[in-house]
Amino acid sequence: MQFILTDEQTQFRDAVQRFLRDKSPTTEVRRLMETEEGFDRQVWEQMCGDLGLAGIHIPEAYGGLGFGMVELGIVMEEMGQALYCSPYFASAVLAANVILLGADERHRELLLPGIAAGTRIATLAVTEPDGRWDEGGITLTARPAADGFTLDGTKKFVLDGCIANTVIVAARLAAGGIALLLVDGDAEGLTRRSLNTLDDTRKLAELNFSGVQATLLGPPTEASAALARGGDLSTIALANEMVGGAQALLDSAVDYAQMRMQFGRLIGSFQSIKHKCAEMLLDVELAKSAAYYAAEAAAEDDPELPALASLSKALASEVYMATAAECIQIHGGIGFTWDQDTHLWFKRAKSSEVFLGDANFHRERYIQCLEATA
Repeated sequence: MQFILTDEQTQFRDAVQRFLRDKSPTTEVRRLMETEEGFDRQVWEQMCGDLGLAGIHIPEAYGGLGFGMVELGIVMEEMGQALYCSPYFASAVLAANVILLGADERHRELLLPGIAAGTRIATLAVTEPDGRWDEGGITLTARPAADGFTLDGTKKFVLDGCIANTVIVAARLAAGGIALLLVDGDAEGLTRRSLNTLDDTRKLAELNFSGVQATLLGPPTEASAALARGGDLSTIALANEMVGGAQALLDSAVDYAQMRMQFGRLIGSFQSIKHKCAEMLLDVELAKSAAYYAAEAAAEDDPELPALASLSKALASEVYMATAAECIQIHGGIGFTWDQDTHLWFKRAKSSEVFLGDANFHRERYIQCLEATA
């Protein structure tokens, strides 16, 4: 495994970092939190058009740049550090991965160029009111109809579900098994409701389907495998985003410790603060190693990918939350205030902790993967 970025990858990271530093300061994050859409369309168009980030891992044949999971991980890490608000994860990660893995050629050609260009915002609807992220929690039914299928049921915690113009729905067929179906965001019978959540930087929605017309995205025989593999790739991308956020919190804590005076000394000179910062550094670096390793494993099609995806997510979940708590404590009383920015990353850490499965879920899944290969 290679953990040292190439010169081209380093230059790419620098370009992404400069763009996000300019377009996603905390003042802009706070503004977008209060909006219904949750992102700036002009910045989104610049990001997709000028940098091509929405198509970073989409093959060139479908309008993307044709890179892999390592480059996608770089983008996600920088977005996590900047707390960039956009439908990027929903469209370019969740939806794009499932389309690449489970769609037929006609739908790949139809959907992926728009996702890569940013003109089509897609999302993936899997989770239902029970909160499960695995296939076993899918109960929404798809019944055959004259021109495809009709969907009846509810999906919850759908990322950017209120603004997506394309929804990919995981549903259970009446004949048994799982299928991935394509639904227009404005389809008749589909109602979308924004959910009130702790983290306003990540917009979630509830989607209710009542006789909604849908078409198969690809062969039902490939749906389960595409959903599982796409989930692993998205989990790795999320882990990379989370370590970026943890790094931002670590940097904030260290900067504050080198500025804040107490008892006539910088608080960073106190042994207890030094210990906290050192422990945070070790934890963040360990989580980064796991996330990077998983991204490289995905790029090399490692057979241990499911286990590595769960391991990286479990570790990133715990480290992100622990770093957020320590950062608040180092900031003291001001760390709990609205005017101080730490709470923005704390809330993202909390929402990311349970998104795509919490640490307990992924540790159990990691053990199951090991037992299956033993």
